[in-house]
Amino acid sequence: MTTLALDRETIGATRAPDPTWRDLYRAGGVSALLTTLSYILALVIVFTVPPTPTAGGAAILEYIATHRSSYIVQQALWLLPSVLLIIVFLALYPALKGVNKSYAAISVVLSIVAWAVTLAYPVTGGGAPALVVLSDQYTAVASDAPRAALAAAAESFIALNSVPSVMGVLEAIGILLVSLLMLKSVFSQRVVYLGIVTGAIGIICETLRPLLGPGYAVYGLLLFVWLPLLGWQLYKLGRVREATYQGTDNQPAP
Repeated sequence: MTTLALDRETIGATRAPDPTWRDLYRAGGVSALLTTLSYILALVIVFTVPPTPTAGGAAILEYIATHRSSYIVQQALWLLPSVLLIIVFLALYPALKGVNKSYAAISVVLSIVAWAVTLAYPVTGGGAPALVVLSDQYTAVASDAPRAALAAAAESFIALNSVPSVMGVLEAIGILLVSLLMLKSVFSQRVVYLGIVTGAIGIICETLRPLLGPGYAVYGLLLFVWLPLLGWQLYKLGRVREATYQGTDNQPAP
């Protein structure tokens, strides 16, 4: 019986988050909360300024020229989470490596790469920062030929926003994988199961984006709920003393 009790304590301590990464947990928690705030502010702009045209390169470029400042801020707010979520998923590795180092590494690296690539070729679902440059060029020229070429380039960016994104699917897969690992971790069951649902629905929404229309927003709403809950759990992990982790086995973070 004594040996069995010791084995259980050892397993619990092994699955517990590595307490030496407390600063990273706090950074990940704050990043998740800032991500949610960034998305909310972007949505506020979406609903307070005239909507961006969904077709017609010339109309889009003229719209951006008229609403240049708000458009730039909106694009920045949509892209900022790509940086912040890299920190969030990085913080999840030491929190989950006690469950399974290999799967924790695979899921975290997959997620980080997916969010990093969105910065390398930034389109935001509602536009792209490159459209601001095209709009500036469009308003600077007067002849029809250059304007037609710039309008065609703008339409290609808009088309990319309308097709399923491989990176978007990978982001959702990453959420699903880390949430499945959390089943045997100290994260609360509320965060775990909400993450599983968010990742699964995210895969469907990203794959079927052109067919779903407004239904795609379901994935975004789930993210808005899951991310702050996850962020708060990570932040609290960063405040727990090392001794508190010992002997925990699938218990919620305090």
